[in-house]
Amino acid sequence: MTNRFSTRQTLAHLVLILGAVIVLLPFYVMLTTSFKSSAEIASGTGGLFGAQELVLDQSCVNLGGSEQDCLTRPLVDNYHQAFAAAPLWRYLLNGVIVTASIFVLQTLIAVPAAYALAKLRFWGRDAAFGLVLFCLLIPVHAIALPLYLMLAKLGLTNSYAALILPWIVSAFGIFLMRQFFMTVPDDLIDAARMDGMGEFAIIWRVMLPTAIPALLAFAIFSVVAHWNDYFWPRIVLTGDRNLFTPPLGLREFKGDLDGDFYGPMMATATVIVTPLVVAFLLAQRRFIDGITLTGMK
Repeated sequence: MTNRFSTRQTLAHLVLILGAVIVLLPFYVMLTTSFKSSAEIASGTGGLFGAQELVLDQSCVNLGGSEQDCLTRPLVDNYHQAFAAAPLWRYLLNGVIVTASIFVLQTLIAVPAAYALAKLRFWGRDAAFGLVLFCLLIPVHAIALPLYLMLAKLGLTNSYAALILPWIVSAFGIFLMRQFFMTVPDDLIDAARMDGMGEFAIIWRVMLPTAIPALLAFAIFSVVAHWNDYFWPRIVLTGDRNLFTPPLGLREFKGDLDGDFYGPMMATATVIVTPLVVAFLLAQRRFIDGITLTGMK
């Protein structure tokens, strides 16, 4: 059997390849810049990995080291500065604490709410679901000022609470889980009720295990959004550097006109992005299953 040439499929693949190049190009620039010296970055030379010629680490010299001992390669120097010039491990830990706390609390609220909207019959259910859809239309920037004023009056700025509490109710999470629960047969729930289970037992012991693909899909959206969030932490963290999240860590490497800090800045960005890429690659199949199943009904 011979494969027939299809103009439509060829054009579709070309569009997809072009889209992939556009998406991957910033990652390429970030990665290759983290490998180069400041001179190579300024001149646009060095290829993918840079020449990796020995350069003098001025910070090492300032600390009293000899020039011979302070010779290093750009790859090592950029990543060394990324961790030495700022408490990057602390910023990464803060990112894990904030994103994990937000996701856990969002799950505790979204799963029961989605179950009620999908499987329970009560007055005003459709109106409540309409409000959830309406909340999806509200941009974060529109409510940032009221949220900040509320947290300031409560004395919660410059704290983990300020980073976590405003986002524990996720309209998107409720919507996504509700769409998945709509695909679960009612007979399964009726059988659980006949076995004597209450509604909360059904939620956590029956519905939640079946919703793992949708939950992982939501986890990817939630973790990526809050791990990469610069806008909100920049507003509520005004003094305590120990609470900075990973994106705020990039502020430690303000690029001057000569570009001396671009290498460490891109090294920091690479370190910040790598956990997200690894997590997505590990959960890719479940993520696709979750997105597909939530659109079945």
